[in-house]
Amino acid sequence: MTEEAPTYQIETTSQDGITHIALRGSFSLAGLTPLHHRLDAALAQGPVTLDLSGVTRLDTSAAWAIVTAEAHGAPLTVTGSSEDAATLLATVRKALPKPDSQNQKPKTLVDRIEGIGRAVAKSASFATELLGYFGIFLHRLARSLRHPGEFRMTALVHHCQEVGLKAVPIVALMSFLIGVVLAFQGSTQLRQFGAEVFVVDLIAVSVLRELGILLTAIIVAGRTASAFTAAIGSMKMREEIDAMRTLGIDPATALFVPRILALLFMLPILGLIANLSGLIGGALMSWIDLGISPGMFRTRLIENTGIWHLAVGMIKAPFFALIIGVVGCHAGMQVGSNAESLGQKTSDAVVTAIFAVIVIDAVFSVFFAQVGV
Repeated sequence: MTEEAPTYQIETTSQDGITHIALRGSFSLAGLTPLHHRLDAALAQGPVTLDLSGVTRLDTSAAWAIVTAEAHGAPLTVTGSSEDAATLLATVRKALPKPDSQNQKPKTLVDRIEGIGRAVAKSASFATELLGYFGIFLHRLARSLRHPGEFRMTALVHHCQEVGLKAVPIVALMSFLIGVVLAFQGSTQLRQFGAEVFVVDLIAVSVLRELGILLTAIIVAGRTASAFTAAIGSMKMREEIDAMRTLGIDPATALFVPRILALLFMLPILGLIANLSGLIGGALMSWIDLGISPGMFRTRLIENTGIWHLAVGMIKAPFFALIIGVVGCHAGMQVGSNAESLGQKTSDAVVTAIFAVIVIDAVFSVFFAQVGV
């Protein structure tokens, strides 16, 4: 039986219960429907052998019809395909979505332990990579200090503006509102014991020691880690980093050092602004809710708040800055060649940076508590 068309032919014969289909000519979108129907009808009757030796041209639509026919019905054997046709068929097979397994094997205790082990190993590998990027930053920074001509001052100033100056409004507003909330909630609880005046100590210790720098670092992690990943990842997608290497420009010196240094310089300053805004917000709410005048608030703040409360918060700032910068730069260098990878790595960078900041803050809290500071 022969079906003819202007540019293609489909010849069907049967022998020993096997249907032999021979394709001749050029198969494109015009021949998709006849080819698809012929393959479905033949596979419904039993095994099929498809001969592509007479095909002069095979496009993606015809390859899709053949590959989808392979996945349904009786066995389909493809023979006589040229190298180009075989490559196209393999590409289409790889691109087709894989159906989810309906009968998944229940996970045993060994499988769960194996999953935990793999997750731990993956986390250790990720931590090692971050440590490696930190080492790269230190090495390039040392080289820039030895060779000042290689240091990019313009890029540093630009990133200081992006990281620090443009973050001042959101950091100040956030800290001001946190101070207001602390004063209001603290006054509500302390009023029950007639100890309203201690709300000043509560605000001072909470803001200066923990909340000021921690919330600032979380905001900066959300803004800056994503910005670093997006910028470096976009350059990687456009192969600009490869072009930099071709021109003899070290990407680590040009991209990592200015960004991480800008964070090191600006995060402590943002922390101080957050502390000041938090204290102002707390003082304002204390005045409104408890009648503690600004003068009384300032006097009690100076008399009962040691300098170490401020120092504890500021000591954390460089560590927060380093981890945020390293995570952002590392995630940017892991971006692939598509936009989906860029979005995924940007999201991962924000989550990782915030998680790392909270973990470091917890470690410092335990450390300072143990040393009695």
